[in-house]
Amino acid sequence: MSSEIETVEQENIETAEQAEKNAAEAPEAESFEPVENVPAALEAVLFAIGEAVEISRLAAAMGISKDEVIKGYEALAKDYESDKTGIRIIRLDDKLQLCTKSEYYDVLIRLVNIPKKHNLTDVLLETLSIVAYKQPVTRIEIEQIRGVSCSHAINKLIEYNLITEVGRLDAPGKPILFGTTDDFLRSFGISSMDELPVVSADKIEDFKRQAMEEANLTIET
Repeated sequence: MSSEIETVEQENIETAEQAEKNAAEAPEAESFEPVENVPAALEAVLFAIGEAVEISRLAAAMGISKDEVIKGYEALAKDYESDKTGIRIIRLDDKLQLCTKSEYYDVLIRLVNIPKKHNLTDVLLETLSIVAYKQPVTRIEIEQIRGVSCSHAINKLIEYNLITEVGRLDAPGKPILFGTTDDFLRSFGISSMDELPVVSADKIEDFKRQAMEEANLTIET
């Protein structure tokens, strides 16, 4: 028994010595000084990346808090209010992005031949509204509200990148759930879904009535 105890104690000592050795040989964690000029850093990073970046990621990369990133964003947004610049910075929920000011969109189109903004019909707008307010929502739920098939409208909104698949409902058949995209926020000039106006029950009934009129018109045609 004594020899077994001594063996265990020796193993513990060796394990502790090895742990100390490993800790001594391990490379030090990378450290860096927090960014001082936050607005300039934001401008540089967002310009280089070219898409929306989460505030939390920006904060981690700069070694500062999310509140400091938001303050930097507000300062940069104020600078961009000048008519001497064609750029603006926007907030999309928990993300930031640099964008072209809308008044220069036509110039951009002529230069790079990108498609113009999509013309949304009443049908597409109604379907998009339902997704925006009810998300995540299935196609069947959308059709229950509108009262008619919405497959074409949903496909068009996906094509325009205004809605996207956000998962599957835990139900028989695992139906697809739809939600809005960052492009939806940009297109309607809002920073988050919280800025959407409240829709009354009467408006939902209007959706149903207009959908039924649309369906009847299609049948008659």
